[in-house]
Amino acid sequence: MTDTAFRVEHATRTSRIGTAGWLVLLLVLASVPLWGDRSDMRLLSEIFAYVALATLWNLLAGYAGMISVGQQAYVGLGGYLIFGLAIYGGVHPILAVPLAGLIAAVLSIPVAGLLFRLRGHYFAIGTWVIAEVFRLLASQISALGGGSGTSMPASIIIAMAPGRQAREVMMYGAMLLLVAVIVGACVWLLRSRYGLALTAIRDNELAARSCGVDVARTRLLVYVATACGTTMVGGLIFLQKIRISPDTAFSVNDWTAVVIFITVIGGIGRLEGPILGAIIFFLFRQTLSDLGSLYLLILGAFSIAVMLISPQGLWGFLSERYGLQLFSLARRVRPRP
Repeated sequence: MTDTAFRVEHATRTSRIGTAGWLVLLLVLASVPLWGDRSDMRLLSEIFAYVALATLWNLLAGYAGMISVGQQAYVGLGGYLIFGLAIYGGVHPILAVPLAGLIAAVLSIPVAGLLFRLRGHYFAIGTWVIAEVFRLLASQISALGGGSGTSMPASIIIAMAPGRQAREVMMYGAMLLLVAVIVGACVWLLRSRYGLALTAIRDNELAARSCGVDVARTRLLVYVATACGTTMVGGLIFLQKIRISPDTAFSVNDWTAVVIFITVIGGIGRLEGPILGAIIFFLFRQTLSDLGSLYLLILGAFSIAVMLISPQGLWGFLSERYGLQLFSLARRVRPRP
């Protein structure tokens, strides 16, 4: 029987329902400026940012096997590029976002050349060292405030849109569009032949190599893509904050530790995991943050419990137990009718 007697199916019943649900959810979120206030849009924009960052980190670590504790390097780089391009390049801040992503993609290639010489925990430490180098370099840029940082000039903020409400709507729409593009691009990538390679690398790198997968090339593609996406997210984060400093831009706690927590409890190596993890994290934060240090203890205890009960995260547990799949990523070979 020839190969043409079979076909590969991606969609399942749950994934078809999930796809329809995502489209409905996207429409509802797009309508938020019509009925929500500024605080709602701010909170949702923050959730979108963490979903995007966690999705990219999950692609990097969960699929390509590159555990990074230095992704704050590209978050901070995005913020500084946006401020530099807007203040000294005369570029509209929103238009500077994709430009910053392209610059970061180019810069990430020589950085990858250095990091890919390291393996395992040495790679993770190397990513943190690179992030610290970026932070120290940013603190030396006197034109952007040096170690104290700088604020976006009022003239640029006013020129973005007429009125504060209009600017909030613009920022909200830009962040929603960016997270939708990032998640959509990850779905497209994982459905492609590179997705097969990444799945093989995730499951067994040695077996993937023996099957002819170019692991180094695939990892380089993922590293450059995540650097580009993380930079764009970082640019929008600090454009919304309208102020940047080296310590906040390159904060390992804000832009890496929280992202790792979200990905791990949601489900590493699962595209749905970061989305579920972000929802859980913000539910904890919004309801328990007033408890002070007790909030952090509860958060830590919850993450330990999840890792002990289900090392693959909550979505991994749900997927294995109930066969849930909200994105059409699984491949099933079936005979042609």
